[in-house]
Amino acid sequence: MASRTRRRGAEHGARGGSSRRHAPEHRARAAAPRRRRVPMRLLLPCLVLVALMAMLMLRGYVHSEILADHRVRPAAASDKVPEKILEGGPVIDTRGGRTESLSLSDHRLVLTFDDGPDPEWTPKVLDVLKKHNAHAVFFVTGTMTSRHPDLVKRMVDEGHEVGLHTFNHPDLSYQSKKRIDWELSQNQLAITGAAGIRTSLFRPPYSSFADAMDNESWPITRYIGQRGYLTVVNNTDSEDWQRPGVDEIIRRATPKGGKGAIVLMHDSGGDRSQTVEALDRFLPDLQAEGYKFENLTEALDAPSAHSQVTGADLWKGKAWVFLVRASDNITSVLVVGLAVIGFLVISRFVLMLLLSGIHARRVRRKNFRWGPPVTEPVSVLVPAYNEAKCIENTVRSLMASEHPIEVIVVDDGSSDGTARIVEAMGLPNVRVVRQLNAGKPAALNRGLANASYDIIVMMDGDTVFEPATVRELVQPFGDPRVGAVAGNAKVGNRDSLIGAWQHIEYVMGFNLDRRMYDMLRCMPTIPGAVGAFRRAALERVGGMSDDTLAEDTDITMAMHRDGWRVVYAENARAWTEAPESVQQLWSQRYRWSYGTMQAIWKHRRALVEKGPSGRFGRVGLPLVSLFMVLAPLLAPLIDVFLIYGLIFGPTQKTVVAWLGVLAIQLVCAAYAFRLDKERMTHLISLPLQQILYRQLMYVVLLQSWITALTGGRLRWQKLRRTGVVEAPGGPVPSQRSAGTRDGDRRPVG
Repeated sequence: MASRTRRRGAEHGARGGSSRRHAPEHRARAAAPRRRRVPMRLLLPCLVLVALMAMLMLRGYVHSEILADHRVRPAAASDKVPEKILEGGPVIDTRGGRTESLSLSDHRLVLTFDDGPDPEWTPKVLDVLKKHNAHAVFFVTGTMTSRHPDLVKRMVDEGHEVGLHTFNHPDLSYQSKKRIDWELSQNQLAITGAAGIRTSLFRPPYSSFADAMDNESWPITRYIGQRGYLTVVNNTDSEDWQRPGVDEIIRRATPKGGKGAIVLMHDSGGDRSQTVEALDRFLPDLQAEGYKFENLTEALDAPSAHSQVTGADLWKGKAWVFLVRASDNITSVLVVGLAVIGFLVISRFVLMLLLSGIHARRVRRKNFRWGPPVTEPVSVLVPAYNEAKCIENTVRSLMASEHPIEVIVVDDGSSDGTARIVEAMGLPNVRVVRQLNAGKPAALNRGLANASYDIIVMMDGDTVFEPATVRELVQPFGDPRVGAVAGNAKVGNRDSLIGAWQHIEYVMGFNLDRRMYDMLRCMPTIPGAVGAFRRAALERVGGMSDDTLAEDTDITMAMHRDGWRVVYAENARAWTEAPESVQQLWSQRYRWSYGTMQAIWKHRRALVEKGPSGRFGRVGLPLVSLFMVLAPLLAPLIDVFLIYGLIFGPTQKTVVAWLGVLAIQLVCAAYAFRLDKERMTHLISLPLQQILYRQLMYVVLLQSWITALTGGRLRWQKLRRTGVVEAPGGPVPSQRSAGTRDGDRRPVG
């Protein structure tokens, strides 16, 4: 992960006249339509997201709640239902155009169990049946079969019959034929995947006795018969779903006068302990009276209802069961992830609120001093690559500094005249150093070599400082233990929605974090937009490194490992131009995320280092890994389970929990805005930020993980700038000397 990355210089190699010699050919190629391929590093995280969502939705679908059959029996049906059906037995055969009703002979009982299989109660029912050498028919739902296929296989292996009870238990009287076909086929698919068979038995949900058949259910029964199924209702109902007591279940399940019967019981849908206990008494008692407990086809002296399935249909069923099991396993992992992110979010918020408050009170005390005031001049390094739109505002803001400075603009091979703009300004104490494009770390090292002073301030070419920024930034160096200082970076172009979201992120996510990390003495990053370093500390760690794409994080971790303190100066404000499009934001955060991973990997040995320098490894590195890498990766689970809860329930609890998390975030954000003395109006967009922005950051981080794990290389990607962030107080006249005071007004945006 920490291998050297390609520098951005490769992106800007051949320029100039050579391209003009082939202009016609070039234009012809440009005019031809180009097929834009989705990069694999972008396609993979999207596919992972889609797969996870599909697994979660599948899990929710097959875990839909199944209710017991306890509807009130309707009145007798009209003459549209044949009399022989209303007055006939509990088995209705409408296959092949027939309209027949079948009953069981005396002393023949068929026990039927609905709504299973249940992982707790079905095995106990099967154990009792096996104990008393009895068979039964289990009318299973597709959802429960998909979740517990081993139980269905056990039913078949132990000689019981299984029948369809639809996939997810709807009242078929209110469904279209297309939905009925789907319910039957999916139920059959689950049974095939579980036991490798097809069954011709069917029991409608919410069914009752044959004489309860009405005008709505009779057409459904005929249609199902046309599909090749034998409809089985019942003529003895134990009503065990009511839990009336063991004796009452036995009384209701016992047929009168030694007649044959189909007995309705349940092995799922709630507490079935009374059913199991009643069954253990019911079976031997009636067997002693000469009753036989058989499968339905045995009791009817008919061919078996089961047929073996082979070939593609069998593999389709097995694939379905596999996917359902996979969805269960993946969801279990996601639930653990949700618990982890919940713990991390709450822990981080508690730490931020507590430690940030302590930090603010400490540094805002009237008698607080880092040490002797720092008044000596400092060198300000401004690495610039194609910053023509921003560089003038940047340099003029420095000329208004209240602290004596020299400015070194390092032009890193710009092709837009950045260096010429600075030179044409003719400002005192401003030098331009030119170099071939070599990347930001090389530009900063070049500036360091040309710097005149012992304190080095670094800023980006698209950033503007307030007059007091440099003075506030360098005061912590009054403490000889301080090797680097992080400033307060702010978003200047916050008028757009995406700018407002980044503004919230900077104030809440970055600056509140920095207060916390300062108190823990493990600051992970000196922002490239505003940071200061002790020259001796920089030289001891070897200067800026190009081993990673997050050179600011890399150098900060190196400072910690060298034993220096890294602190936060809240009043050293800098205004930077944030990306103004999703694509630009994606590119920036992709580089940040990947670079942070590289830096963590590069400095992993800090975990085992001892002494004061090992504090960062013991505290900082784990916290950075948890809060900056793992937590953002898991954070979207909050929203994923929000969608899951809204669809599959419990809806009210889900909404309350999500709103609770949002409320905690709002409290933290409001506190951060109060500490930074920012207006609260931008927090109006916080809920939308949490829904949309977090998902974008998640995909970016997932893409970074994939790039890292696959050994991919990421090049530096230059962001397009607009120059909308102006110097505090507006443009500074060219004749203004360094150190001239200006109003402490904020820039546009």
